[in-house]
Amino acid sequence: MITPAISFRRDAISASFPSTVNIHYQLSAGELVEQTLHRGEGVLSNSGAICIHTGAFTGRSPQDKFIVRDAVTQNTVDWNKFNIPIDEKVFFQLRRKMLHYLGAKEEVWIRDCYACADPAFQLSIRVINETPWSNLFCSNMFLRPSEEELEDFTSGWQVIHAPGFLAEPVKDGTRSPHFAIISFSYKTILIGGTGYTGEIKKGIFTVLNYLLPKERNVLSMHCSANIGAKGDTAIFFGLSGTGKTTLSADPARKLIGDDEHGWGEDGIFNFEGGCYAKVIDLNKDKEPAIFNAIKEGALVENTLFFKNTNEIDFTCKEITENTRVSYPLDYISNALEPSVGGIPKNIFFLTCDAYGILPPLSKLTPAQAMYQFISGYTARVAGTEAGVTEPKATFSACFGAPFLPLHPGFYANLLGEKLKRYKVNVWMINTGWIGGPYGIGKRISLAFTRAMITAALNGQLEGVDYELHPIFGMLMPRRCPGVPETLLNPRYTWKDRFAYDNAAMELAKLFRQNFELYETGVSEEIKAAGPKK
Repeated sequence: MITPAISFRRDAISASFPSTVNIHYQLSAGELVEQTLHRGEGVLSNSGAICIHTGAFTGRSPQDKFIVRDAVTQNTVDWNKFNIPIDEKVFFQLRRKMLHYLGAKEEVWIRDCYACADPAFQLSIRVINETPWSNLFCSNMFLRPSEEELEDFTSGWQVIHAPGFLAEPVKDGTRSPHFAIISFSYKTILIGGTGYTGEIKKGIFTVLNYLLPKERNVLSMHCSANIGAKGDTAIFFGLSGTGKTTLSADPARKLIGDDEHGWGEDGIFNFEGGCYAKVIDLNKDKEPAIFNAIKEGALVENTLFFKNTNEIDFTCKEITENTRVSYPLDYISNALEPSVGGIPKNIFFLTCDAYGILPPLSKLTPAQAMYQFISGYTARVAGTEAGVTEPKATFSACFGAPFLPLHPGFYANLLGEKLKRYKVNVWMINTGWIGGPYGIGKRISLAFTRAMITAALNGQLEGVDYELHPIFGMLMPRRCPGVPETLLNPRYTWKDRFAYDNAAMELAKLFRQNFELYETGVSEEIKAAGPKK
């Protein structure tokens, strides 16, 4: 039985369900919210957003993400701790068992959608969900076809998502009962045992990170992007917690997207049709765009309410610090439609340096940009990870190592070619600490960080004097509109400058140790662009 007004052709997957299964196809956000409430799987907040809990998993499980090793992937995937191979027979066995599991349900949810805002690179996707709220997530996050497009829709890729299905590791060949498996030969992603919706989003991102660079010479990027009134595009790279979403949501500029993009010959384009923003400690005054997007149709994950209310307590970390909201891109009032931009004029590498070493603002040479891109540095602070009680350096190649099926050097070379061809300005922004490490110094003001980015975007840093950082080598401006000059050189913000020098040398050592993983095949120019000994 198919319930919605829009009809669709039963392909090999949908036809495999018994006629007793009620297939909900392409339902609206309102219908999915209503069904979630009816099933007792969610509660409405006072702003109208539906709030759900994803169960035991409130984040990704990298050790349980696999890629099928076969003739297509054997010699192309960079097999490592993130790209874990699994045998094709495991994929077939679990796909069969998952479909049998879903076929025994009274109802399932199916959605056809796209990834990639540029039609030249569009990927068609069919998602099969066990729950209405995970189908709502897909509606929010992927591009939504028109009714006319749905009439002739043919899915290129399929995602089967069943949080209630558990693998039997000994019999099924997985590490644990939960898993995410990608088959590039059969263009299918299997996700079982976990309700965390981010696995769906990052599964497709991983697919695009393989297909676009390898087959289309498009640089796939874990970044946010926006565009100014004069058509100048800016890109923001950064790991979680560095401000990627916050800093790209600039009311003076149009938002292209907050997380995943491609860079082709004509410019950049968003992979997604929505935003998946962190909401821990969300504040209406500091992040009004995200706060105001939490309304009807938005899906809020793993938050709690203030006692005896349905008002979300964004400060609560009882379930997880990785509280999230998904919403369509057009929930942001200044979102660009369609979400495509020209060749970037400025690129920002965001780092939250909890050691208080890196400058709040610095300009990089192309070689330094390549070095920092391959490094993908940030430093997490106490409370962001279990067991972390002091700053902890984190390096993630290309600012997205867990989602890169190809060797990081492949993406880095693509970026390097584009930087040289288009003469793009590359800036490093430290959104972390100044005047000392976490616990001694203080977090750089968001207002100052915004002022630095605005100055770079407006060309106000082109005529100022710069000084060279003695260890890391980047150029630090001596002045910047809207920012106290005393903040621009991090060494002078420390009470004990010799302590700063020693700490900077220690951080430089961590950079060099990490870069040893990627030195093979990297030019001498890039190697020389790292911190000095």
